[in-house]
Amino acid sequence: MNICRCGNAISPGERDAVEAKFAIDSAGALADDDSRIPITLPRRRTVHVVWHIIQESNSLSGGAISDDAVRQSITAMNQHYKGSTFNFVLDKIDRTTNTDWFRYATQGTAQQTTMKKALHTGDAKTLNVYSVGFKSESLLGYATWPWNFSGNNADDGVVILYSSVPGGSTPQFNQGKTLSHETGHWLGVYHVFDDNYTCNDTDGVADTPAQSQPSYGCPTNKDSCPSKPGLDSIHNYMDYSDDPCMNTFTAGQFERMKTQALIYRGIKGVIWLPTITFLPPSFPTAL
Repeated sequence: MNICRCGNAISPGERDAVEAKFAIDSAGALADDDSRIPITLPRRRTVHVVWHIIQESNSLSGGAISDDAVRQSITAMNQHYKGSTFNFVLDKIDRTTNTDWFRYATQGTAQQTTMKKALHTGDAKTLNVYSVGFKSESLLGYATWPWNFSGNNADDGVVILYSSVPGGSTPQFNQGKTLSHETGHWLGVYHVFDDNYTCNDTDGVADTPAQSQPSYGCPTNKDSCPSKPGLDSIHNYMDYSDDPCMNTFTAGQFERMKTQALIYRGIKGVIWLPTITFLPPSFPTAL
């Protein structure tokens, strides 16, 4: 299937401006400040999710995915983000029947603007997910960047193809990894490849090798920048590989997400200790 994994791209000039501002905004900021604590404490960053199902009919082919499919998507995303300290919690599911939005809510269209203005819920900490049909083009999803939230909050969120959810009908792209990819953008990470097809290491993360082009399928040993260390990150959620090929974020990507989320979304790492159940001691019964 000739399908575009993601609608997000950024020009060199825009990226340079974003990174210059990020360097200023993040100066002295610590995603986790444990400097006055003698041990490193576990933290959790809770992201509340509101899912807007946009459908053109009450049939599955018309976008009417089940509530269970939504819950499976959130479960899958928490698995994909394991080790990041982000925890995605589904707050609400709503449904809207609107053929125009379902078919044509792509980036920059009047349909997506009207849809989001009507349905967007919450603040910068709330992940709004819109599942649509993208009938006007073969697209899996797109997202807004965290640094663009201020002044345009209604536009914020992630838009995905409804059939990309776990068990969906889009071949090779039905394990819910489109949502994880687009949420990566929503949390401030770029593609692992250079959107302008150079071997410049442009994703702002030190532990992803330079990569000049996206990956398709699952091309083992792909190396688009042989003069630089490392193979292409074909298994990374921020590449364009098929869902079965994707299985990792890097530690550097997680750190960037945490700092971006803190500065631009106000999502803080809250000290979290798992519940421990203490059982009373048992004693042998006297004979």
